[in-house]
Amino acid sequence: MKNKTYQFLSIFLALAFLLSACSSEGTGSNPFVEEEATSSLPTASVTVSSPPDASAAMGIYLEAYKVENYATMYSMLSTLSKDAISSEDFTERHKEALNEMSLTDMETEILSSLMNPYSAEVAYRVVYETALAGNLTRDIVANLTLEDGQWHIQWDAGLIMPELVGGNKLVMDYQIPSRGDMYERNDEPVVAQADVVAFGIIPGQININNQGSLLFELSKLTGRTTEEIRASYANAGADWYIPVGETTADEATRILNMGLGGLYATPYTARYYFDGGIAPQTVGYMISIPPEEVEEYQRRGYSGTERVGYAGIEKWGEEYLSGTHGGSLYVVNPDGQIVTLLSESDPEPSSSLQLTLDKNLQINTQNAIRGFSGAAVVIELETGRILAMASSPDFNPNYFEPSNPNNQGLVDILNDPEQPLLNRATQGQYPLGSVFKVIPFSAALSSGLYTADTTYECGYDFVELPDRVLHDWTWEHCQQEIQYSYENDPENALDIYSCYTKPSGDLTLSESLMRSCNPYYWHIGLDLFSSGRTTDIGDMARAFGLGQATGIGQVAEAEGLIEDPTDAIQAVNQAIGQGTVLVTPLQVAVFMAALGNGGTLYRPQIIEEIQPLTGSPTTVFKPEARGTLPLSPEYLQVLQDAMISVVEDRRGTANFRLRGYSIPTAAKTGTAESGDGLPHAWFAGYTMAEENTGLPDIAIAVVLENAGEGSDYAAPAFRRIAETYYYGGPRAFYWYESNYGVTQTPTPLGGIPTKKP
Repeated sequence: MKNKTYQFLSIFLALAFLLSACSSEGTGSNPFVEEEATSSLPTASVTVSSPPDASAAMGIYLEAYKVENYATMYSMLSTLSKDAISSEDFTERHKEALNEMSLTDMETEILSSLMNPYSAEVAYRVVYETALAGNLTRDIVANLTLEDGQWHIQWDAGLIMPELVGGNKLVMDYQIPSRGDMYERNDEPVVAQADVVAFGIIPGQININNQGSLLFELSKLTGRTTEEIRASYANAGADWYIPVGETTADEATRILNMGLGGLYATPYTARYYFDGGIAPQTVGYMISIPPEEVEEYQRRGYSGTERVGYAGIEKWGEEYLSGTHGGSLYVVNPDGQIVTLLSESDPEPSSSLQLTLDKNLQINTQNAIRGFSGAAVVIELETGRILAMASSPDFNPNYFEPSNPNNQGLVDILNDPEQPLLNRATQGQYPLGSVFKVIPFSAALSSGLYTADTTYECGYDFVELPDRVLHDWTWEHCQQEIQYSYENDPENALDIYSCYTKPSGDLTLSESLMRSCNPYYWHIGLDLFSSGRTTDIGDMARAFGLGQATGIGQVAEAEGLIEDPTDAIQAVNQAIGQGTVLVTPLQVAVFMAALGNGGTLYRPQIIEEIQPLTGSPTTVFKPEARGTLPLSPEYLQVLQDAMISVVEDRRGTANFRLRGYSIPTAAKTGTAESGDGLPHAWFAGYTMAEENTGLPDIAIAVVLENAGEGSDYAAPAFRRIAETYYYGGPRAFYWYESNYGVTQTPTPLGGIPTKKP
């Protein structure tokens, strides 16, 4: 179409040209016309203004559309369009359509444009890439109007998709496959859809003659002690409902048929976490999609009403466990009647996950640290398989199920100051204390300044710092003995010369680890620092995998902290695992496994295989080496022998509490000052029993927060875990137990504390 303005201008210019030509025919002087009058006529000037490019304006609008910048898009609408729809409704209209189609990405292209002085048409193509409806391609024509010298879009819903004019909307009919299950390594279910029964106690209905049997059965069911269960209803009203736990319908039938009385059972069907939660912080739990995340999930093909994995493996494995949703995308009119079917896709079944966890070992590991805040990790030396990973306190993930009548317990979980949802095994960051000494031990050997036979006097005190005196753990024990004897027999109170705990005396480097001599390691730290080797210990720690994520992937993990010292005080603190040292229990288990397997750091893994509904597994466990310890075979052997002596030598710091323990083990005790209350108790090491048992050797790391000394609390827990692995269950009570899981007030043997770090 020819521009009328341009036609007018062309005619005007042609006439001006002809008039100027006529006036120039007679150029001689005219006696009747004054010269000044002729020269004073102004020169004609014509300015032509072109309208802005409409396709460029539309391009800006579409670029904003691709990133869903609705504020910019709305600002480019015409005045009439803005009068017809508010900014909020404009945004909502787009989001509703894009969410319903499950948009994942968008491409746009300008096809052509046609302009008039005050209006324009721009043709463009939009390709909607979606999760459920495939690619939806539409060619659309937008009308623009010139306002204040700028192009503005005349908007209606047809600019989203032509089918949406007249108030039509998109509606997705979802097809959702059932969620996949999880199994442990021996194919025992960890979590699955099941018919479940929630049990509670009605105190007034308990048959006193059957109370012992009732408590025994419920203890087996829940893993709680009979005392804990009895205490839960001790002060309750006779007709109160006291939640106890959940079990499968078959197990519930067995218990109810015993006629014990006092039980109230409520059946329901849901995703069930067996045994009250096997490794709950690791396996995770499910919740309804939070309102602020509904849109994100809709773009992934969810309706927004589902329950989804929200922590641990449930969250990591969402794409496998949820399968692929199917859907039919319809256009419906304002009355809700279907206008047309745009696209449809079939659902694909979910996959199940088999974990590397061993159910019996996992449950017993959880029980081994129950009652403490802390964590324990068990990992195969030669593969990186995680066989157990416990965090305490734990929680019952079944409480996140809305249909569970016991879910009132969720309030307690969420408000618990002990943070049971925190996976302390991977996210807890702790000073490592004396377990860290294996690292300055290695750095000292590798520096060339020390050999295995280098001796040092390990006394009560360390006096090499100019402004302070540091005391060994033997001095601290001596002070405890003096105080204890004074309080109980002041006339015969001990003094520093008559303490039962003596200084360790001259020690070789190897013996220093066995005795956990703090002065020796303070000396190493200060010596390396003063020699200009300020990063030796930090570099060795980083080579052991500390200060960085292990790469487990399936659960959230912290990196910990390793910083090089900047002064002598930091250097001596670092040498005993304090100060600028923070680690996770998983990191410690990984490097202990490396010490036991000859030096290979494996990436810890917890997925054995991903199994689709049909066909072969899509993922099968493979060991993944991610580094090697920087120790020669000779130095590694020296370190391994020193760790064996910690357990087997009568002067070893773990020997006393592990009397009667027969599994060959190399390990290290640790007592880490926490800055608040009692120290954290550590014990970490690896077994050497594969040749005799046929079972792969394992590394175990245990930390118990503010429990006391590692030898007293963490070492017995380590023993219980190792005995479960090799014998199927624990073989010894804790020194403070009257029965498994039943504690009594600790009484030091002989009336004198005998704790060691």
